[in-house]
Amino acid sequence: MYVAVKGGERAIDNAHAWLAEERRGDPAVPELSVAQIREQMALAVNRVMAEGSLYDPDLAALAIKQARGDLIEAIFLIRAYRTTLPRFGGSLPVDTGAMACDRRVSATFKDAPGGQVLGPTFDYTHRLLDFKLAADGEAGQVAEAAPLHGPTPHIMGFLDRENLIQPEPTGDTTPPDLTREPLELPASRALRLQALTRADEGFTLGMAYSTQRGYARNHAFVAELRIGTCRGGNGYPRTGVQHRDRRNHPDRM
Repeated sequence: MYVAVKGGERAIDNAHAWLAEERRGDPAVPELSVAQIREQMALAVNRVMAEGSLYDPDLAALAIKQARGDLIEAIFLIRAYRTTLPRFGGSLPVDTGAMACDRRVSATFKDAPGGQVLGPTFDYTHRLLDFKLAADGEAGQVAEAAPLHGPTPHIMGFLDRENLIQPEPTGDTTPPDLTREPLELPASRALRLQALTRADEGFTLGMAYSTQRGYARNHAFVAELRIGTCRGGNGYPRTGVQHRDRRNHPDRM
């Protein structure tokens, strides 16, 4: 709070009104709908849901609209809303080995079991502006191929069988929930992973690139990167994941 600022409730109301005016922009331009944000700004919506720890594309799109596109503010809005929701149960972890992959690349094996899928990526766009989007905005035609069948096993599993991966301790105890209890150091691996999944995307990306550059005799590498659609309910131990309702949503990984 700005304890030295004077003006009281009237100043706050005026600030809110001014913010709403700035958010709307030019009234002559059609207003951006929540559905448009949800469908056409999917990466921003996914980031708000991931860092806000709440799966609801409509609410995430609404938060982005309310925050004028400021994703950090939108994440704060979702986190605050999540604290008002009741915890009515736990969900099962998704089986990413049975994922329908839109993108799956590995820097470890050229011919990875299950195949490599380049998928929708910005890697080869050369960061050039596409002025066609300003003209018509129509999507181009995408060539279709036969769908991939069969499992897409995790590359880490192959490395683990070669004793190239340091084993992690496992147990039957329920991992702590970072959304319910604050992080205390030293933290367990489960808590550290939860903190990473909710961390700021830019920070996580910078840390990943720094790690891949290597330190001393270490040289990290991307064993596998996959994006796709999968569902829970595979019989793994339960973990706490909060949802807005009881619908069985597909999870974007």
